[in-house]
Amino acid sequence: MRRRPVPAAQKPAPDVRSGVGKTEFHTDLWFYFTVQNWILDFGRPIAMIVFPLEWFPLNKPSAGDYFHMAYNVITPFLLLKLIERSPRTLPRSVVYLSIVTFVMGASMHLVGDSINHRLILSGYQLHLSVRENPIIKDLKPASLIESFELLYYYDEHLGHSMWYVPFFFILFVYFTGCFTPGKEKRKLPISAWLLLGPSALYYWYLVTEGQIFLLYLITFIAMVAMVIQQRQKGQVMDSNGLFLLYTLIATLCLVVVWVLYLWNDEVLRKKYPGIIYVPEPWSYYTLYIRDSH
Repeated sequence: MRRRPVPAAQKPAPDVRSGVGKTEFHTDLWFYFTVQNWILDFGRPIAMIVFPLEWFPLNKPSAGDYFHMAYNVITPFLLLKLIERSPRTLPRSVVYLSIVTFVMGASMHLVGDSINHRLILSGYQLHLSVRENPIIKDLKPASLIESFELLYYYDEHLGHSMWYVPFFFILFVYFTGCFTPGKEKRKLPISAWLLLGPSALYYWYLVTEGQIFLLYLITFIAMVAMVIQQRQKGQVMDSNGLFLLYTLIATLCLVVVWVLYLWNDEVLRKKYPGIIYVPEPWSYYTLYIRDSH
């Protein structure tokens, strides 16, 4: 008795977890990430400088603020799409909580960064602490200084933590699903190589300007440890895992070059004391570039 063929729609899907299915490089998602990161995040402070002040009065949102609003909507959407394509998933409540925390932290940064930009237009110098800035230290009453320090805390510390911790957490969870059985090392497609440079350069900016080198380093070490563990089990990275790992390796090289370049800078050393010395690019800009032209 002949068996009737099973319709294609009823055939079981390839078991991606066991490596039977082949995971293609997510060119579309990585391209969207790269473009929106460069335009909406890196390009945000540049837009504040380029667009005439008459178009965006100081008591209204600037062009960069609108860029930030778009970033706060598009990036969590892309993170959700990325996690959807991962064969290793998390409970929905964990994913939703991570995204909500991300949006809240990025929104804190939006407000703080918007006010900070207006302070820069009034003479605020990023390479100095809040109390050392000429336009701040003479405020009356003196308690106003503490209010600006609170704003700085929400912007640069709490906001960044709630923004970047969920971001790197989701990237790491996605990375843990980028392994398949096999002995031969996967190769990156041309599209991945074209995106790797711009992606690594953006992450250099993210790590240095966001002051999240420790978080980045922990994520990178965890990824390397995951690779070693999976190799012992006979698993190799797919093209998406390779892209992520190579991007973070290139980022580390760029950060090291940046730190070595400014290693003996006395002014920036004072602004960034401690063991981890990673100056912010915009502090370098206000110190050496803004007033030179």
